[in-house]
Amino acid sequence: MKLHHLQALAEWLKTFTYITRARRIEDNVIELAVKGNKTADSDETFPETVLSGDNTLHKKSTHYPLPTTHSLFFDMTRGHSMVFISPSQRPLQGYSAPFDTLLHTLVSSAKILDVSVVNNDRVLRIDLAPKSNYKDQRIALQFEFTGKNTNAILLDENDVVIEALRHIDADSSFRIIRPGIELLPLPTRATSQNHSTHYPLPTTHSQSIDEILIENYRKRHAQKLTQSKQNKASATRKQIKKFDQLLRKLSDPETLLKEAEKNQNIANIILANLYKIQPYDRVLEAHDFDGNPITIPLPKDTVVNRMSDHYFNLAKRAKAKAKNVHIEYENLSSKKAFYANILHAIENAQDTRELDLLVPKRARAQRKKERLKEGELFWIEDFKVLVGRNSVENQHLLKIARANDLWMHVRNVPSSHVIIRTDKQNLPDTVIQAAAKLCVDFSLKQAGDYDVDYTRRKFVKIQEGSHVEYDKYQTIRVRKEGIEIRE
Repeated sequence: MKLHHLQALAEWLKTFTYITRARRIEDNVIELAVKGNKTADSDETFPETVLSGDNTLHKKSTHYPLPTTHSLFFDMTRGHSMVFISPSQRPLQGYSAPFDTLLHTLVSSAKILDVSVVNNDRVLRIDLAPKSNYKDQRIALQFEFTGKNTNAILLDENDVVIEALRHIDADSSFRIIRPGIELLPLPTRATSQNHSTHYPLPTTHSQSIDEILIENYRKRHAQKLTQSKQNKASATRKQIKKFDQLLRKLSDPETLLKEAEKNQNIANIILANLYKIQPYDRVLEAHDFDGNPITIPLPKDTVVNRMSDHYFNLAKRAKAKAKNVHIEYENLSSKKAFYANILHAIENAQDTRELDLLVPKRARAQRKKERLKEGELFWIEDFKVLVGRNSVENQHLLKIARANDLWMHVRNVPSSHVIIRTDKQNLPDTVIQAAAKLCVDFSLKQAGDYDVDYTRRKFVKIQEGSHVEYDKYQTIRVRKEGIEIRE
């Protein structure tokens, strides 16, 4: 974060009266919702994309009056710290560390007393009066954009640390940051007599601080989207590669049938030569039915009159495998196609949260401590969503779904079945929309508009396999982005 941007931000924040909400929404990102006395007829404006809350990066000419409440986000990632404005966001998880508890208790609904840049350094200090205290209390929330020691610190009126985003010990820095320890000031920045210690915003462009914060959001969003796409696409390609390898390992049916015939002949040769075999023999030297000499390995720890059964069983297994290899091929191919659809959706995703839905973070899946043997398991706003990757898994999901669960399917297209576990709750529209998009993304590669029908599971009647008839349904229109393929 540039120093002159912080100085402009400090002046801008002084125009606001309260911090209405303070919380951590990502591991290193803190949201402050500030409220001031600006009116709807203010000359300052906001781009439409930021006000709409769609998190897109379209640059439209339409402007709206600047709202009186802003959601400011402080990204305290070491080496990549910044402040930006965007629509308020749901936290990726519930944060309940001592810092989060005190951040909410002391900063939410607090009155802003002063905002300053400390010692002409990249340190923004917000002096606050917490709400609902039996006596006057003054605290400070200090954001330090100082390289490897980037931090967010809560301080009391004597500059004693109340709590911090990161604790720092003596072996890491001369400034110990621990609760109950006075915070030492940073070394004073050296300045030249020929240069002012205050760095105003560049005057060549009429860019206000809120426009800079919006531009920060756009840059951060684009960077995160690109990085997330690369990471998630790489993980999905590994899944596709795994199924490719399994498909290549599948035996050829003709080879399996030849193997079955060979073992059948060996078993018959053993039966014809039982009288020659001694209990301690490890091989049988004999002739096949064409008179050719043959050496047959004999199974260990098997009585003589059961040795032929070993080869009969091998022949039986090879025949069964040859008969069912096409089923395994279809199963693996459908799963590979499923992940290919995910990859296509990742490559065309417009938002990082859409990517998190397509490929959930491992930590979140581990916290739920739940796995699905047949199908994929997702969580949308704490609702469990089950997705079938092929016909067999679609059938399984239909069997395990409860009467009031919501069932989804793309109309007139062979697609994944989606089950949303409701526990008799009313589903928010956002959950239905997100699940419908999953249904389309996992079923189709072609861009376009698709109708997704949904109804309660009790209104779905199984006809044959995963083919169903359904009644009392509603329809939601889903737009799949990407390059439309025409045939």
